[in-house]
Amino acid sequence: MATQQNDPIQIAGAGPAGLSAAITLARAGRQVIVHEAQANVGWRFKHDFQGLENWTTQRDVLQVLADDGITTDFDILPGKKGMAYDAWGQGYPIQSATPFFYLVVRGPGPGSLDDALLRQAQALGVEVRFKSRVKKLPFPAILATGPKAADAIAVGYHFDTDMEDGFWVICDNNLAPGGYAYLLVWNGKGTVKTCMFSDFKQEKKYVENTVAAFERLAGLEMKNPVHHGGVGNFYVPQRAYAGKRPVVGEQAGFQDTLWGFGMRHAITSGILAARSFVEEADYDAMWRAEFNGQLRVSIVNRALYNMLGNRGYRWFLKRISTKQNIRKSLYGQYHPGFIKTLLYPWANHSVKRLRSDSDCEHIDCECVWCRSCDCHLV
Repeated sequence: MATQQNDPIQIAGAGPAGLSAAITLARAGRQVIVHEAQANVGWRFKHDFQGLENWTTQRDVLQVLADDGITTDFDILPGKKGMAYDAWGQGYPIQSATPFFYLVVRGPGPGSLDDALLRQAQALGVEVRFKSRVKKLPFPAILATGPKAADAIAVGYHFDTDMEDGFWVICDNNLAPGGYAYLLVWNGKGTVKTCMFSDFKQEKKYVENTVAAFERLAGLEMKNPVHHGGVGNFYVPQRAYAGKRPVVGEQAGFQDTLWGFGMRHAITSGILAARSFVEEADYDAMWRAEFNGQLRVSIVNRALYNMLGNRGYRWFLKRISTKQNIRKSLYGQYHPGFIKTLLYPWANHSVKRLRSDSDCEHIDCECVWCRSCDCHLV
């Protein structure tokens, strides 16, 4: 795995995982070339609002990023309180002493997470080649091209609004089968979506139901709505390598299986992959030590959530609404304990995921995604 100091390291994908890897390598004095198939960063999000989770470490995620040398120069809205609803329209306040997530903007343009990472990478001398769709990328390289299957979809609208800033969630299988519907409003802009884990063919019906529910419960007002959707892929790989090249972010399947939060794992995996080159270390050992336990717990959480149904969601919401600090509670729910460790084999078997092992068995493979050769990535 050792590389010469003057060997340029190429990265496929300019999302948070790829750019975080590039930033870490550049700060270590390495030459980096990033290939992005689209004309700009964040092309598939188009100013979508997303949550940067802040419950899997006791330290605040912004401090963690800063300590790792990653910029926090992007717009944020701290999430400390909101409202959740069950299938019968009963509201449950959610609160936290400190932010349990930060609302961020995804996509190109000033203020977004993607743009901030791009500017930091370029300031460090990283060469980012847009409209560069590579099919082969020889070692040394890092693969960060995003999800390759849809275990969940989030579909809805971006819009302008006169509503006050806030966030609302509904747990109701009539709106979001196996998932949840959410409404995020920030500075005159909004995102409303249903996050579905099954029955994707009925997405239009579920989006309509979601919009109607938020109009009734939260006073949703949309101006100039623009339809938007995205996918999530959840997987715990046995090896996060394709040949000799580390695979990071959603291409490796690193995402929370319960709620679909993935940015933090993406950034962390990019940093670790970069460090594996700089330190000549085993990337698999690094990501397993950092968040493998959390990924496994999220699968257990998903399996348990799948069993609840609407009456179970109501019980769940009642329970979390009694917590004075939901961030502290979530921290406990996302760290392995005896019971969840015991439940993992059952949960891993019961949670259906669309992707098989992402490890490529060909040591000298150069394919960015092995669908066109004899390698067994999918």
